[in-house]
Amino acid sequence: MKHLIAAACMAAASAGMALAEPATGTWKTEPGDSGAYLHVKLAPCGANVCGTIVKVVNSDDTSSQGKPIIWDMQAKGNGSYSGGKIWAPDTDKTYRSKMSLNGNALKVSGCVGPICRGQTWTRIN
Repeated sequence: MKHLIAAACMAAASAGMALAEPATGTWKTEPGDSGAYLHVKLAPCGANVCGTIVKVVNSDDTSSQGKPIIWDMQAKGNGSYSGGKIWAPDTDKTYRSKMSLNGNALKVSGCVGPICRGQTWTRIN
């Protein structure tokens, strides 16, 4: 019985990670007003997906490089993720976030109350 419970727990953990896997990789954000954009690496963090800024492009200000930008994003199936947070470097604010994966495009949005903003990121690897 102990082996059966342990196997079920491991299968459940693996299933959660399998749901999270499609969005993993490195993504290019849309350029901001200045033309600068980011490369963000999404990777599993426990059963969820988190993202870190790995490169700042077309900007002399690289202070956000290496910082977390997405955390606790939960896979909901069919390429949908929610329940996480996103940090917007341009405003230095954190928003409730969700993501939707469609091939090599990832729609990322963040909301505070009824106000939302978003981007479509492109997979670069």
